[in-house]
Amino acid sequence: MRILGYIDHPVLKITVFKTDTRLSIKFENGDLEQTYKFRPSQQTNSLKEINALVDDTFLAQVLKRFEGMKQDFGSTFTRNVAPPEEDEFPSII
Repeated sequence: MRILGYIDHPVLKITVFKTDTRLSIKFENGDLEQTYKFRPSQQTNSLKEINALVDDTFLAQVLKRFEGMKQDFGSTFTRNVAPPEEDEFPSII
């Protein structure tokens, strides 16, 4: 797999990868990531053509999905990770 290039975005890191059989667009936002994989075609074989796929509508959906992912992870973390125990040191007066 090699990096075909990057797509500029103010919030997301967007990297385009290419293998012999697949293209991948990876979106990173903090600790979360989304990757979309597809087979290259004559219309989607260069960074310029892939850049056209990543339009405003698609980016809005990706950002919305990241918000859902953050909520999902926050919920499972709250359910499954016990809050830190208070230190049981006596109060100093």
